Amino acid sequence: MKRNLQIKELFLKNFDKPITELKFKNLYELIVCVMLSAQCTDKRVNLITPNLFKAYPDIKSLANANLSSLKSYIQSCSFFNNKAQNLIKMAKAVCENFNGEIPLNEKDLKSLTGVGQKTAHVVLIEWCGANFMAVDTHVFRVSHRLNLSKAKTPEATEEDLTRIFKDNLNYLHQAMVLFGRYTCKAKKPLCKECFLSHLCTSKDKEI
Repeated sequence: MKRNLQIKELFLKNFDKPITELKFKNLYELIVCVMLSAQCTDKRVNLITPNLFKAYPDIKSLANANLSSLKSYIQSCSFFNNKAQNLIKMAKAVCENFNGEIPLNEKDLKSLTGVGQKTAHVVLIEWCGANFMAVDTHVFRVSHRLNLSKAKTPEATEEDLTRIFKDNLNYLHQAMVLFGRYTCKAKKPLCKECFLSHLCTSKDKEI
């Protein structure tokens, strides 16, 4: 569809090779950040991680972490009890099953506790520039408002977006995240400033 192609081109034009707002120095820090960011803001994660990574600077130290100590570092993060357990289990699995090296393929990443399809794809997008789409709350909202998908689940929405856009998915994913975070917001979207306003027929549109 011509309209879908226009949307794709405008995203790529308005966001020049965008990257995540999560702050990390290596693959270990990236996977921890992405796991913490589930249903939590990147801003909050970036406040938590400096002290967290001082205490647990690598996968081995995280695998050996004391659960209650780890919780104390991430307690301002949503669902911190579950996330603390998952982080330790993830790190143990990396040490036991992958010789301490975080795997860089979807199947092996998804074998790690707490790593679902979205987390695996975000890690591969950010670390490898992989041609994947990942659907968080922002991407889900934006794709439905723009009528790119009517799917009920993030996974099915991801399938729709992958089929429509085909390539540059890594940049399109991050563009849609930032667009949803700052322009096409859940409440009071900034429709007057929106570069896609002329292509949008959403009932949420504010003129």
